Amino acid sequence: MDFEDLEPRKGKPAPPKDLSGWSVADLEAYIAALEAEIGRARQSIAAKQAQKAAADLFFRKS
Repeated sequence: MDFEDLEPRKGKPAPPKDLSGWSVADLEAYIAALEAEIGRARQSIAAKQAQKAAADLFFRKS
């Protein structure tokens, strides 16, 4: 885990990129990179959900 992940996000998100001058190959590569990042984010969400579920079971009051 990076220390940057622990810090709150500041500022506004970056504006959308101007894709009008990009070639089809560039756009396809950009989409592939975005899909890879989405997959990475989904894995992180799944890991956090599993960790929370384990903690909930451990600290469950009987």
